[in-house]
Amino acid sequence: MQALHDVVKAGYARYIGMSSCYAWQFHKMQNYARARGLTEFVSMQDYHCATYREEEREMIPLCEDLGVGVIPWSPLARGFLTRPVTEQTTRGGTDFGKYAVGDHEKWPFMKTINERVVAIAKERNVSMAQVALAWSCSKPFVSAPIVGTTSVEKLHDLVAGVHLKLTTEEIKSIDDPYEPRPIVGHM
Repeated sequence: MQALHDVVKAGYARYIGMSSCYAWQFHKMQNYARARGLTEFVSMQDYHCATYREEEREMIPLCEDLGVGVIPWSPLARGFLTRPVTEQTTRGGTDFGKYAVGDHEKWPFMKTINERVVAIAKERNVSMAQVALAWSCSKPFVSAPIVGTTSVEKLHDLVAGVHLKLTTEEIKSIDDPYEPRPIVGHM
């Protein structure tokens, strides 16, 4: 924490944040900084999407309590929420990290969530990516989701997703099938 504080004091960074850890680790480091007058974290970057919500148990309540912004990575679940589960793509066949976010064959609820995102996208005449991003933005604890894309066209599509507002019923239909699963991305 001292090294990060020194980086901020030297002007190399304005703020600091942390990514993908257990809530107890984040709390311990934040308290360490606070007790010693060091620069505190202003953000937590963790994995959170419609098919992975484990951070809602401890990390997100902690961040809310500490006044720390939440900037989830991969709100599209590495592309899983951008196309029907049955659709094959080059990336889907070559992405070695796709199972890091979950295997829909091992976790059937993921397929159900995917199908509900498909249905909402068809009903609204928007892309699945827009629905998945709108779902992320609907969560009051999300400051700004972090997305990746492979083209300018997809980036424009994602920007439209930030402006899409889902109904309470649509959000509930995506939320309801979720089942607890093992922690992903923590060291």
